[in-house]
Amino acid sequence: MIPPTLLDTTPVNLNLPKTSHKQNVIKVTSDAANADVKFADWENFKFAPIRESTVSRAMTRRYFADLDKFTESDVVIIGAGSAGLSAAYVLAKNRPELKIAIIEASVSPGGGCWLGGQLFSAMVLRKPAHLFLDELDIEYDDEGDYVVVKHAALFMSTLMSKVLQFPNVKLFNATAVEDLITRRDETTGELRIAGVVTNWTLVALNHDTQSCMDPNTINCNVVLSTTGHDGPFGAFSAKRLEELGKAPKDVTQGFRPQEQQAAPTSSTPRADGFQLGGMRGLDMNKAEDAIVKGTREVVPGLVIAGMELAEVDGSNRMGPTFGAMALSGVKAAESVLNAFDLRKKQNETCYGSK
Repeated sequence: MIPPTLLDTTPVNLNLPKTSHKQNVIKVTSDAANADVKFADWENFKFAPIRESTVSRAMTRRYFADLDKFTESDVVIIGAGSAGLSAAYVLAKNRPELKIAIIEASVSPGGGCWLGGQLFSAMVLRKPAHLFLDELDIEYDDEGDYVVVKHAALFMSTLMSKVLQFPNVKLFNATAVEDLITRRDETTGELRIAGVVTNWTLVALNHDTQSCMDPNTINCNVVLSTTGHDGPFGAFSAKRLEELGKAPKDVTQGFRPQEQQAAPTSSTPRADGFQLGGMRGLDMNKAEDAIVKGTREVVPGLVIAGMELAEVDGSNRMGPTFGAMALSGVKAAESVLNAFDLRKKQNETCYGSK
């Protein structure tokens, strides 16, 4: 495949006929009363001419340029649901110089936030999550201790539109994360996350039906994982951490035997010996507080937020109330920024730095 920097961007002279845009005046309002409404002269309407290859070039040129640009990102967010996009909004607003790549396995981003619960429309958020709605300028009904957005899709579409307008954010949807890039500190033996391994989702779902289909990679300084609770792609990073924690330790990478290591603490997280807590039953009062308070850098270079955290900590699920998703995203952005400079420094001094 031609590298994006070598793509021929010279316009092709196709000598296509010119279209008069005067005949294509389109209005979407009408003051006609009890009369025929006419928004355009549809009888003489024509689109501007185009060659099919021009459409392909317009898409592929930009996509591969984005791949080239974001293969070295500052932050990668796995999962474009309510927590991931809330975090992306806060990160992009506060640090416009950071390159933020969002990886979403589904064709349509938004996670489970297009509906409020059991196919119902309204979206319930307990206070003080309404303050994030105020930030996004989303209207709601104030019911005292909670607020109600008339449709969950209003929240998600508004949040998504604001995130995608940031010039430092790129969403790669229909793209799955298949693994995590790791670095082992040769002195301390500490395992650090330094990026993600990606593939198109349809490829990831068909590894068992085809021959070798190798993935791609994105390096970054901090990964934020918000893949939700267990499901087809749910709790991906948490489950991968558990697998890494059970893997045999390679002493050639500088790993010190377990008995020689300091006992892990909340300030010195480790992947070694990592075990999932397993999400517990629904308890809204306990779940939402636990998700927000527990949002953190779980191991060096990896922040986990949203319902994926319930699988890590063994906290309760929260069901159809969404305040914790938004505010977990806000706290996740805080955690990313607090860890970023240190992880960047570590990555710049180790093998594989750019």
